[in-house]
Amino acid sequence: MSFDFFDIGALDIGTVRGIGTALVLLSFVCVTLWAYSGKRRTAFDEAALLPFADEPKLAAPRSKTP
Repeated sequence: MSFDFFDIGALDIGTVRGIGTALVLLSFVCVTLWAYSGKRRTAFDEAALLPFADEPKLAAPRSKTP
């Protein structure tokens, strides 16, 4: 039984690029599904508020002392 298809020497640069493109596409789809899954919503909602976490609180009104 011959496995000529799996011979590494049979892979030309186009095949290697095609496999690389397929892996990148699969990774993109997986990350997109992970990011938009309902399980992550609360974590992402909390992370969306992080830029506002370091804002100073409003100062107390000044007293009218001379």
